[in-house]
Amino acid sequence: MKLFELTIEDNTDEIFAISVVENPAIQENFLYFNEQKEKMNFAKIDNEERKLVGPILIPDLRIMRVDEQDNSTYEVFFSKKTVAQLAQNYLKKKYVDKATLEHDKKLKGLTLVESWIKESKVNDKSNLYGLSNIPVGSWMGIFQVDRTPEGDKLWNDYVKTGKVKGFSVEALLSHKLIKASEQVTNKDIKELDEEEANIVLAHIKHIIKKDKRFTKGQTLLAESHSDYGDGIKNNAKRGRELNEKNGNKCATQVGKVRSAQLEKGEPISLETIKRMYSYLSRAEAYYDESDMNACGTISYLMWGGKAALSWSRNKLKELGQLELEGQPSIPASSYPGESGTKKKKNYIHPALIGTKD
Repeated sequence: MKLFELTIEDNTDEIFAISVVENPAIQENFLYFNEQKEKMNFAKIDNEERKLVGPILIPDLRIMRVDEQDNSTYEVFFSKKTVAQLAQNYLKKKYVDKATLEHDKKLKGLTLVESWIKESKVNDKSNLYGLSNIPVGSWMGIFQVDRTPEGDKLWNDYVKTGKVKGFSVEALLSHKLIKASEQVTNKDIKELDEEEANIVLAHIKHIIKKDKRFTKGQTLLAESHSDYGDGIKNNAKRGRELNEKNGNKCATQVGKVRSAQLEKGEPISLETIKRMYSYLSRAEAYYDESDMNACGTISYLMWGGKAALSWSRNKLKELGQLELEGQPSIPASSYPGESGTKKKKNYIHPALIGTKD
């Protein structure tokens, strides 16, 4: 199985929101303060205090993902250095009130009020909350749930009922390959373990997806679209050529695959369109026509540039997938911080939505 380190390469790499979810990929739940504090062995605090405490990111923890291109599984992790830098940048960019519910709906009334990196197993604030088991180097956070209609609903309907149990990040990040995948060969299917069986199944799905018998706009896996114009294709080609002139330093393998798809006019899935719009709408600030050697400009072009931003926006509106706030509703398993095994709305979810380039 491939192993990637999630890294920060330029100012487009960031965590842009934190989501409260039922099944956090870091496998650690948050604690919450309310009238049940005595049963949970908390120190004595105000009954009216409504706070969520827990780890946001844990370093060196491997998280399973699913590749969009062939639906094969792989793992990602964050180093301690990257965790610390992401935490610092999140505060510097004043994203403390950027929150979502299950990576879907935007939340109002939830704010990150305390943030720190755990630097000691013994002498750390996390121990006050019974979180001594959290590894050193983790990004810890305390979130305040406001006393507003939105905050009341979150607290009463989701936190107290246990519908949400932890934090998960939404991010655009670079992928650095650490270990190549191990191939399954010359084995009887009955001898395969669960991981090997998943790899075989992924390859079968990939073959079905390419089957020419399914050429009427539908496949067995997901809806796809190819009605984008030459402007997007030309931008993708230009971005690829600029990247090659710069030694291919400005894009990960995912970005290269995406530009190749767009340049050839190949069909792309709804999830990819969502990812396209999400990335292009945020990264537009880093696109500079006067500096065609800048990685921000090159990466932006490889995703189709401004033409792709306009097309993806209109396509999502046409499909009823664009919320009034101006951001698409992206499936729960589409972020590096969330489990890649959870499915929603019968889509085969990619793991790389939210990645940079």
